[in-house]
Amino acid sequence: MQAGAPLALVFGGSGQIGRALLPRLLDAGWRVLAVTRQPGAALPRMPGLTWQAGDLAHLPALPEQAQAIVSAGPLDLFAQWLPRVPGGVRVVAFGSTSVHTKQASPDPHERALAARLQAAEHRLAVLAADEGRSITLLRPTLIYGRGGDRSLSAIAALGRRFGHVVLPSAARGLRQPVHADDLADAALAALARPLPGWQAFDLPGGETLPYREMVRRVLATLQPPPRLHALPLPLYLTALRTAQALGIARALGPATVRRMCEDLVFDPQPARAALGYAPRAFAPRPGQFG
Repeated sequence: MQAGAPLALVFGGSGQIGRALLPRLLDAGWRVLAVTRQPGAALPRMPGLTWQAGDLAHLPALPEQAQAIVSAGPLDLFAQWLPRVPGGVRVVAFGSTSVHTKQASPDPHERALAARLQAAEHRLAVLAADEGRSITLLRPTLIYGRGGDRSLSAIAALGRRFGHVVLPSAARGLRQPVHADDLADAALAALARPLPGWQAFDLPGGETLPYREMVRRVLATLQPPPRLHALPLPLYLTALRTAQALGIARALGPATVRRMCEDLVFDPQPARAALGYAPRAFAPRPGQFG
């Protein structure tokens, strides 16, 4: 790492996106200060990378020489913290397409999540407009590729445990799973060509496919591959209630089941035009789901 290299402050460096982003930043000539809430965890070690214990609620002083900030952690906490930072720093923050898809959810917790994301986006947009800051927001769809996610990796975990995965036969809603590496590339592109003011982009994956086919490809990466079954919705819901009474699949609420049958599709063209965004098709490999 060359002396005088620019410094990037990264939140969420130990997560899916962060672990893909850190080596890319270093390869691009940045020094990186990554903030972690888990200083005792097995964190990656690379020349030019420094880990600092802290979080957005209890953060030590920002290094004055930081030229960029990337947030891959909770957007609401980041939006509350950022006004304390002087202007002139390039900012790239990750949100979620949940801000679109969960606004009208029957689940009050999901509606609250969408409301927090929407409020955080508004706060960042106002900050960019009022102070002339460059803030780019990136909204991924279903993230995969490095394990630890709460969607596809959770499905894989059920398959490993039981050898079978059951879906409603109507689970044909379209999805666009996106690889963590493609998100890291988008963040790096946003830093390399900072856009003026507030910009927000949805970041879907490079292939649109039905929910059931997405799950089939995930299960095909496991050995032995679990069997995938489809049940009529009423029968599926009965089976799900029985499983949940036994402590299985408790995270699968009615809102989640309903979304399996709905299309959640986003346009990659604005990000492609502004950032050269070119996500890969969904071709998962063994080891990508925890």
